[in-house]
Amino acid sequence: MSVALELMAALIGTKQTHYTPKAALEAALMTEVDPMHWCAVHLDIAPAEIMSRAAHWVGLAFFDVVPRVAHVVHDQPRVEMFASLRMVRFKMLDREFGVAAPDFFAFLHLARVVEADPGIKGQLLIVPSAALRDALVGMHEEHLLDDARQRLTRKWPYAAAQLDLTRKIREGVVITVTILVLALTIAPWTGIVWALPVWLWLIILPSCIRLAAIFTPIPHGVTAEPILGPDDLPIYTVMVPLRDEAGMVDQLCANLLRLDYPREKLQIMFLVESRSPETVDAVRKYLGDARFSLIVVPDAAPRTKPKALDFGLPFCTGEYVVVYDAEDRPDPDQLRRVVAQFRRQTDVVCIQARLVISNGNGRFLPSLFAGDYAGLFAVLLPAFAKWNMVMPLGGTSNHFRMNVLREIGGWDPYNVTEDADLGVRLARRGLLTATSNSRTFEDAPTSFRPWLGQRTRWLKGWIQTFVVHNRRPNLLLRDLGLVRMLIFEAVLLGMLISPLLHLTFVMAVFALLISGQGAAPLGEGWFFACVVVLVLGQAVAVGTNILGLWRTGQMQLMLPQLLLPFYWLLVGLATIFAFLEFAQKPFHWFKTPHLASKRRTKRSR
Repeated sequence: MSVALELMAALIGTKQTHYTPKAALEAALMTEVDPMHWCAVHLDIAPAEIMSRAAHWVGLAFFDVVPRVAHVVHDQPRVEMFASLRMVRFKMLDREFGVAAPDFFAFLHLARVVEADPGIKGQLLIVPSAALRDALVGMHEEHLLDDARQRLTRKWPYAAAQLDLTRKIREGVVITVTILVLALTIAPWTGIVWALPVWLWLIILPSCIRLAAIFTPIPHGVTAEPILGPDDLPIYTVMVPLRDEAGMVDQLCANLLRLDYPREKLQIMFLVESRSPETVDAVRKYLGDARFSLIVVPDAAPRTKPKALDFGLPFCTGEYVVVYDAEDRPDPDQLRRVVAQFRRQTDVVCIQARLVISNGNGRFLPSLFAGDYAGLFAVLLPAFAKWNMVMPLGGTSNHFRMNVLREIGGWDPYNVTEDADLGVRLARRGLLTATSNSRTFEDAPTSFRPWLGQRTRWLKGWIQTFVVHNRRPNLLLRDLGLVRMLIFEAVLLGMLISPLLHLTFVMAVFALLISGQGAAPLGEGWFFACVVVLVLGQAVAVGTNILGLWRTGQMQLMLPQLLLPFYWLLVGLATIFAFLEFAQKPFHWFKTPHLASKRRTKRSR
């Protein structure tokens, strides 16, 4: 114990007055984390300085980085080992030596080894953990990229966009949908009988599902969860993929540092694409905080967010993991509440937090966007979770059990709405997903071009998800069962076809009026169907948004929801662009621009 206290005293240094070596060591051992890491986060000492002090105490050489001329001697390690790898043998100038980033107890062992064999000093070089990780990323870049791009196809080859979305399939889907939409658009005037049940299934069934969700009770307000002490909380990994977000880093780090979670048990990992050097530099300024780490993702296809997440997954150390975006402002207690919910619902493997738009200030697009989000995250998804239906996850603030996420292959790097695809794969594996009313605030696009690009990408991703999982309908039926499969089909097809029918139907009516034909008589049965769709569809959609806004405490945005039919015209336009992109450039990722937010948040119900 005296040797451990000597090392702890070396780590603390002579200027530290808040902790004695014994008190610091006891506090670290109580939290079951590496005492070196505990010192870095609680004493505000840079991780590199902590490692340097430990190396000096043992009498070993310390470098800030691994020499660039060195190369790995052994075969490349398995991807699963990267998070726990502490030493690698390198060769430089025909000389082999070990490069290590030991933890506290490894340093105690090294002290005994050095005392017994002082010659070991010339064979071992100590570097910071971040330096060793950067060297491993650089030297095994192709291996890590291959794993990020192929992990899902190796684990689940019949549900991967990379394999299932060939050009012929994509073009066939677009042609089929075009014919279907045109036929259904003219059907009310031509009286095509076979189109009536299809029309009703695509329009009425999604509305009935929304209506059922409205009347599905869910707990209001903040769900009371047991208060867990620091010793009861596991390590939590926060993954933050970034590209061209230099202007958001300061706000993002400030929001992440507000998370009420033990400092020593928080791993915040920034995954920044190499073609964003300004963002890399902005993140580096915060790496003196031991909670933060940076992985630079090589510039390689597909240039998508899920590829970056898959690239960083081998370096995660937490029991749970959550994904946040650059503009996210999560409730400070979100991680604690999710851990408590995971402990309470032991069969749940994924929890989706509630996303709330905070800039719905009466302007058309943000207000309707806020209502759209409120209806989805505060009404529909909680109902889907309660019914144990397929739940399309949001692209952020979804929390996973790490072991399950790795087991199912992580994210699909070629799907541009990797969240929706992952929700389907969880359901197909029989794994449960839940929701939390802990909130994450975001800002909606305020101008048309960013809104259109983002919505086009979302819709294209839903098309990808629908096509990939319906390529083998017999397997989908086996995995989901008949009822869950039919509801999945209705929800996803409704999200894709309804906006197109809304747009084309309005255009058809407008064309008739302009041509002077007036309201042409509808075919038999179609008049009643159109009235039902008009009343039920519009009322239920508006009602879903309004109920969601009430649950999120945004009732000031209730009146703009009456403009939802006009908003759907824009969604229909975005859907057309989505199908065109799906055929021509299916894996293109539109990057939504973000600006720092100055808005205050409000309590939700």
